[in-house]
Amino acid sequence: MRRDTSGGDGTEPLPPGYRIGDWEVTTPIGAGGWATVYAGRRVGGGSQEDDVALKILSTEGLAPRQARKVADTARREAELGRRARHPRLIRILDSVVISEPDRPFLDGAIVLVMERAARSMRDLIDAGPTEAEGARLIADVCEGLAHLHRTGWVHGDLKPDNVLLMADGSAKLADFGLATELTGTRGTHGYALPMGTFDYLPPERWKAPLGEHGVQVRPSTDIWALGIMIHQVFAAGASPFPGATPVSRAAAAQEYADGRAPLRMDNAVPPFWRALAADCLAPTHTARAAHTAETLLARITDRQVATRSTGGRRWRLPRVALMAAAVCGAAVASWSYATHDSEAGAPAAPTAAETPGRVRVFNTEQACKERTDRIPDCSLGLAVDPLRPYTVDNVVPTRVWHGDVLAADCQFSQGVPIVDEAGTWSAQWFRVRLPRGSARPTAWLPAVRTKDRPALPPCPRPTPLR
Repeated sequence: MRRDTSGGDGTEPLPPGYRIGDWEVTTPIGAGGWATVYAGRRVGGGSQEDDVALKILSTEGLAPRQARKVADTARREAELGRRARHPRLIRILDSVVISEPDRPFLDGAIVLVMERAARSMRDLIDAGPTEAEGARLIADVCEGLAHLHRTGWVHGDLKPDNVLLMADGSAKLADFGLATELTGTRGTHGYALPMGTFDYLPPERWKAPLGEHGVQVRPSTDIWALGIMIHQVFAAGASPFPGATPVSRAAAAQEYADGRAPLRMDNAVPPFWRALAADCLAPTHTARAAHTAETLLARITDRQVATRSTGGRRWRLPRVALMAAAVCGAAVASWSYATHDSEAGAPAAPTAAETPGRVRVFNTEQACKERTDRIPDCSLGLAVDPLRPYTVDNVVPTRVWHGDVLAADCQFSQGVPIVDEAGTWSAQWFRVRLPRGSARPTAWLPAVRTKDRPALPPCPRPTPLR
């Protein structure tokens, strides 16, 4: 791609209809230092699912070493997309190398085909989100980070531009060109080139020794960046560190980390989010490591549940809670059973109806609905207690998947209110029977996880199970 002075990476624009493998270009989206992104669609496709983003990494005019770096970036993104697939990570659908010997500006360019987003977190910050919008956005980011870190990766370049908002308003992490796999002792750290965005680099990165494998990178790198982003969400995009340029703001962050300046946050940041950001911005890696993406998400969820009792907002269901059994490493049993006692394999609870109802598990995510294999990323959790936060410590080991049919005894309409990924809200829960041999005879399925509405008697107010 020929360089010019138009801004971004200066690449020559591709015409609408230009074919790249099974895809064709429609319109430009934007350009960065290493890549240009176009809107595209599958050739011959007509549905919304055929719409994609085409990230084109050019190698034209690069020295061999630089070209290898571009190829490594593309490989890393594709590898992470394959191994760490999750609803809060942008999906990479395909990768193509353009072969155009007669067009040097295109020949050898690497194209990553990704699901298309509506806008970025940066766009939302610029528009001025409400606290509820900001809370939902930060929860989604925490959820994606929690999965990324569990699977042994550090994002390495977390910032609002690399968090994409889908058409339904949900957020997904994107741009994994600087992602680092944790390969150190017990998977605590990895190594990467000394690259990143100044405003989001933790203080220790500026003093990190550069070895033959690069600089050391740990999950706490992403937690620091998350703290900056939390502040920006509620402070109209402002950093908590003063300065007119990224370099000056980085210097202010180092002064704070050295104890020569306090952490000063904008008064516009609400108290809860100030405390959360302050923990993310702990001045050392050791202090910051105590605050993982999972613990931060649990705090956000607990806070929203607490506000419900005083007329606060309803809260959406974090998928990390649905996958809690996998997080805890619990032994799980795949199961699907009909409504008769002999098939369910479990005795009725003391207050169960004589004839249980049927509820079929429904997963709102299209990718999971289309799968026939039971991958952990598409599993859903059943709660121990519908009155407690729907977090890791309130989910039974047994998991369920889209299409499973469960036997339900009764319904409870005053539980923790849950909002699914599609925005459907309900405080109703169904008490369902677990298979014979399970640690508990029953568990609770949120009504937003089924399309069925059987005529069931009301459950008595649940007694907390310990």
